Amino acid sequence: MCGIVGIIGKKEAAPQLLEGLKRLEYRGYDSAGIATLDNGKIDRRRAEGKIINLDQRLTEKPLAGVIGIGHTRWATHGLPNETNAHPHATDKVAVVHNGIIENYNELKEELTSYQVHFESETDTEVVVQLVNHYLTQGMSPFDAANTTFDRLQGAYSLALIFAGEDNLMIGARQGTPLAVGYGDGEMYLASDSYALAPFTNKICFLEDGDRVTMTRDSVRIYTSTNDNIDRPIRVTAQSGAVTGKGNYPHFMLKEIYEQPAVIGDTLNAYINPANGVVSLPPEVMALANTPRVTIVACGTAYYAGSVAKYWLEQVARIPVELDIASEFRYREAPMPEGGVALFISQSGETLDTLEALRYAKSQGQTILSIINTIESTIERESDHVLHTLAGPEIGVASTKAFTTQLTTLACLAVAWAHEKGAIDAKRAGELGEALRHIPTVATQILNHDETIKSFSKDVAQARDVLYLGRGGLFPLAMEGALKLKEISYIHAEGYAAGEMKHGPIALIDDSVPVVVLAPGNDPLFEKTASNIQETVARGGKIFLISDAAGCKSLKGNSVWTVELDDVHPFVAPILYALPVQLLAYHVAVTKGTDVDQPRNLAKSVTVE
Repeated sequence: MCGIVGIIGKKEAAPQLLEGLKRLEYRGYDSAGIATLDNGKIDRRRAEGKIINLDQRLTEKPLAGVIGIGHTRWATHGLPNETNAHPHATDKVAVVHNGIIENYNELKEELTSYQVHFESETDTEVVVQLVNHYLTQGMSPFDAANTTFDRLQGAYSLALIFAGEDNLMIGARQGTPLAVGYGDGEMYLASDSYALAPFTNKICFLEDGDRVTMTRDSVRIYTSTNDNIDRPIRVTAQSGAVTGKGNYPHFMLKEIYEQPAVIGDTLNAYINPANGVVSLPPEVMALANTPRVTIVACGTAYYAGSVAKYWLEQVARIPVELDIASEFRYREAPMPEGGVALFISQSGETLDTLEALRYAKSQGQTILSIINTIESTIERESDHVLHTLAGPEIGVASTKAFTTQLTTLACLAVAWAHEKGAIDAKRAGELGEALRHIPTVATQILNHDETIKSFSKDVAQARDVLYLGRGGLFPLAMEGALKLKEISYIHAEGYAAGEMKHGPIALIDDSVPVVVLAPGNDPLFEKTASNIQETVARGGKIFLISDAAGCKSLKGNSVWTVELDDVHPFVAPILYALPVQLLAYHVAVTKGTDVDQPRNLAKSVTVE
């Protein structure tokens, strides 16, 4: 959600930075700031709220200097106030940051032992303080920055400027976007190319693990081992759209790759970075003792609700009813006194869901909604709202909105479970730690993209595809099938693996790929393995998505295998969403369908 702009130019940087930040407003934010070098010294202006407030601050007290960095922040670590706004700075260095520093606590404790004083509640400040620490020890800006990058864990993009260095900017990308803009005696950094459109049409998109050192006349991109990298420079047309595809051929693929960052943003909104405790607004926590939660949603959001049913019942021990929004109000369900109705929507404008909300409200239910779009109709009509911080999702087939919905729902389940005593502090801490590790694992899962792409050519030949899963991965099987249907137009169905023998097994032959989601550490793995054996015995071709233990156990039974890292069973439904999204995407590309705008579908459905 955060936006980054950096400029090494020939003229005053602050007005240009402000213009770039205004072009990033679509991403959502609640504070903004700019830092420049004035006569070699770092100076900055920050403001809570909209960019107009920062603009007013700059009018009252201008910033001089031809090098600077700017930032729009969506509050995660700490309140949306000026103290927590970026850039964060010492007298030696200033930084802007998008993403999550997972080992923030560890680094902060280390720096505190050196008598370093922290002013903000953010994870970002640990970056600037660590760089400052190394500079104090006599390191060069280059060495201080890169030694710091070596120690950071998580998904992030960073831009740094240094006191006394008016011709140097250093950046890094790990999991969140960062683009370099090339000018005539000027260079730029930004979260996406749209922010740079007023300044240059020559753009280079950094890839994960890339670092960059920039002057007015040069750009050097290199690895963590200081080896140079060549990244293609693209000449782009002026972008009139609010969001661009960047270096990706489709919005859907871009949004798949944004998931480590936006999941991190969402986690930071609901997990206290100081102690790892899942913490929701008090008015939401007060709903933990409801006699029943009724979850209502449509499409992909309904499958997110299906996973939440497992979490809320198993972890929080709260009874859950689950309904498709278009059916819910017409069956006129009786609803309990003190009940909570939970609505899930990416746009906040889905009419089926909105009408179901109004019915639930008429039945005296407390309305809690999980939405991605601020100030939507569903938000205005809800009693309480939890926002997913996915940012704008352009692709019709939901990807990052889905996983941030799951992330928010997982946080809700853990918070309510702990609040009502269904789990103790130790168990809550274990689940919280599993959640905090998701961005790192998600980044690793995306490394399997080429493997999945190679297998997709075989799946693209099929007329029918089945998806199987058990427990919390059963809804993921249905979601995977929906994705394939939506964008490749291949008929696909998702089933609970145990249901195969009750009918669907009749469909199995050697022309039907069967995608199985079965991590080896899942409590139901042995039962899923038996279902796989039944399928193989009837000629079915298995596409197995599992971990090392699962792949080893089922070796020889699968035609295609994607081996993921081990993940905690609680968060598996979030992480296993990524490979099924990639599979659907690559099958659709192979078939030549319109990935971002599949036929007959719209992003926001506002009719019944």
